[in-house]
Amino acid sequence: MTRLTTANNSASSAMVHLNQFLFQHQQEHQLCPKLCLLIGQLALQCQQIGQRVRQGALGGVLGSLKRENIQGEEQQKLDLLANQMLLEHQQWHQGLAALASEEMDSIHLVPGQEQAPYLLLFDPLDGSSNIDVNTSIGTIFSVLNNPNAAEQANTPTQEKDFFQPGRQQVAAGYAIYGPQTMLVLTLGHGVYGFTLDPLYGQWFLTNEQIRIPTGHAEFAINLSNQRHWHPPVQKYIQDCLAGAEGPLQRDYNMRWIASMVADVHRILMRGGVFMYPADQRPSVQNGKLRLLYEANPMSLIIEQAGGAAIEGVNAILDVQPNALHQRISVILGDKAEVERIAAYHRQA
Repeated sequence: MTRLTTANNSASSAMVHLNQFLFQHQQEHQLCPKLCLLIGQLALQCQQIGQRVRQGALGGVLGSLKRENIQGEEQQKLDLLANQMLLEHQQWHQGLAALASEEMDSIHLVPGQEQAPYLLLFDPLDGSSNIDVNTSIGTIFSVLNNPNAAEQANTPTQEKDFFQPGRQQVAAGYAIYGPQTMLVLTLGHGVYGFTLDPLYGQWFLTNEQIRIPTGHAEFAINLSNQRHWHPPVQKYIQDCLAGAEGPLQRDYNMRWIASMVADVHRILMRGGVFMYPADQRPSVQNGKLRLLYEANPMSLIIEQAGGAAIEGVNAILDVQPNALHQRISVILGDKAEVERIAAYHRQA
């Protein structure tokens, strides 16, 4: 990606901003202009969500609503606020036929846009249990083709239209609200990172063609669930903890933030693996994370960055969805390490 230069000597003025990137990407890869417009609008909404996150207690957005969402999880005030911001902003977008959110029971149709080319799925505020303790959280999104877009009849979008394997995603990304507000994006031609400059109010390209660093001995998993894990996961983690004297012959570090956005972002920047496996508890027997809102978009990003994402043995992006809020086991990161974990499952 060519950097632009101006007479301004500031770092931001010499960098490509998101709209310039999208225009150049559209020209280079013959992308639909409506897709680039949709991404630009999503980025704007993430910017505004980030502003509300930064306000914290000053904006009256901390704390719980004392009620549960469709997932049976307690909703935070910011969960609902972020969901409403994304929902209301996208209603008028001409490229969007319907939306689905982790926080909503069913899909939301965009009035009069039955034949619009795209469908949008999103987790409005991933890691929301960390809101009140000022830890990095984020927004995850996935864009699919609308299978009804080419039809002559005005066929309303149905839930089943969202049940597309992850490889059919046309775009995926996340915003992370941390020390810096960043947007990480793939349109199917690599992974790019943008940092929000609050002075300019612009996303500037700061990370081009992100590749996961290889060989980093680090894993992210919730160790408190160890007693529930299936034998392959138990064995792998035991071997990691055995260190240089164990069968893997290296010392591993463990990291766990309990925010998928933050944990995956660290892997993109530093390497290692992230694991939220299915286990023996009835509520997690199929996995904990949502296939459409979390696993698929993050898996596409990871694969585009040279990594791998599996549910145990098989690639997550090859899984055929069968429900809007389907859960799945997730193991992703450094390709070699993910393949090692797959071998533990095959040998079980």
